[in-house]
Amino acid sequence: MEHDGTNLTVTEAVRSVQLLKIDGYCATAAMETSEFIKSRWNIYGHEWEVRFYPNYWHFFEDLEETYYQFDDDYHTEWVALKLILVSEPQRDKLRVNLSCRLVCPSQHLDPSEEKIVSHVFDSHSKCSPEVLLMPKHVLPSSGYIVNDSLTVECTITVLGHFDTADKEQPLPVPPPSDLHQHLGELLESQDGADITFHVSGESFAAHKVILAARSPVFKAKFFGGMEETSSESVVIEDMEAAVFKSMLHFIYTDMAPELDGDLEPQAAATKAQHLLAAADRYGLNRLKLICECKLSGGIDIGIAATTLALAEQHHCSLLKAKCLEFVTKSPETLDAVLATDGYAHLVASCPLVLTELLRAARGRKI
Repeated sequence: MEHDGTNLTVTEAVRSVQLLKIDGYCATAAMETSEFIKSRWNIYGHEWEVRFYPNYWHFFEDLEETYYQFDDDYHTEWVALKLILVSEPQRDKLRVNLSCRLVCPSQHLDPSEEKIVSHVFDSHSKCSPEVLLMPKHVLPSSGYIVNDSLTVECTITVLGHFDTADKEQPLPVPPPSDLHQHLGELLESQDGADITFHVSGESFAAHKVILAARSPVFKAKFFGGMEETSSESVVIEDMEAAVFKSMLHFIYTDMAPELDGDLEPQAAATKAQHLLAAADRYGLNRLKLICECKLSGGIDIGIAATTLALAEQHHCSLLKAKCLEFVTKSPETLDAVLATDGYAHLVASCPLVLTELLRAARGRKI
């Protein structure tokens, strides 16, 4: 503290720590170097935006600036973050620290080295320098990508000065959203449920308005003049009860924990395949993309052909490209896939995709 004889000046630091989780990380490969994923925070009465750049291009003039080895001319693509002051500063200057590190939610891996930048924000400088977290080519083998999900722990520390004659106090930091938790509890309790689904011998109670808000298909069924509008019971055919239950959980919570479990690879792939088909059936595009990325990262000989058929039937371009790349990577792999029961299913269900498979094989000169 400093005392000037008239007013008491107090210096304090307001610190907020949050986890930035990027599900479906493989989909970020298609993002441009200038594109980012953003998260909004309210700290010390100001609105902040943390921007995550999965393909940030950086040029080093001094090789000693980093511990990593990188390409010729000292440039490479990085996983990077920046801090943006969205609102107008309430004081002339705000000194803010942004520190970031990669963390493993299961805690099987220690957090990565913490990287920190400090910046003075004012009306003319509202963007911090970048935090270079890790080179993009190092990340896949680092162990921090778990089930195609990446988690970054971000800490924002705002150093503020104010006079005790000024009674203004910083606004409290709101806690993270717990909407998914409350909706999940509503699904579990069945309170107020107005529709029951019968799926493969099991029953599931739900709420029409929540289903309609999340799925255009359910919206048309319950509020579009269809037969189910006034119905209190619906029979779902051609779907396993466990798959419908997982889809229903995602509708209420926006999460699919079944895909992150400890299932065997074959069982996990089968689960993701069925869930992808269900997501496409009910217009759940985010769940569909999560399943697509999950399957793209675990293609093997046993499931390559069935997964390719699935990708073709449900218009999954990323997954389809990954399957074609895997099947045609070597003559041995191609022969092994052709010998599977899944290939016979592919021929019967998607004969047109065989032409693309042949073109891909010729392109690789197998």
